Amino acid sequence: MATIFTKIINGDIPCYKIAEDDNFFAFLDINPNAVGHTLCVPKKEVDKLLDLDEVTYAGLMAFSRKVGRGIEAAIPCERVGMMVIGLEVPHVHVHLIPLHSMQNATFQHKVHMDQEAFETTAKKIRDRLKHSF
Repeated sequence: MATIFTKIINGDIPCYKIAEDDNFFAFLDINPNAVGHTLCVPKKEVDKLLDLDEVTYAGLMAFSRKVGRGIEAAIPCERVGMMVIGLEVPHVHVHLIPLHSMQNATFQHKVHMDQEAFETTAKKIRDRLKHSF
């Protein structure tokens, strides 16, 4: 059965898309730790990070770095943190989180955003990535 992320990639579930190439897809987390919290996923469904083949693993990191640079340019923050946890969805995903403090990295405190805020945030990041993909 397809994961929720595969359904998002396939367009079966709507998302606030940030970037896409032949192998990877990035979209805003709908339950963000901070404004701009983005998920980067391989289009190929693999449950665990360490089960990715070398090419996909390296590609995911390179894709995430590009997206992270766009976030950093679009969203005021101290830095963009990167985390891979993988317990909630059985599809490898990288969290890119604009950090202001360690609190943003705890997944304990969430930012509430309405549809307009998500759309505005996604556009800001996409605009910074125009020439990257």
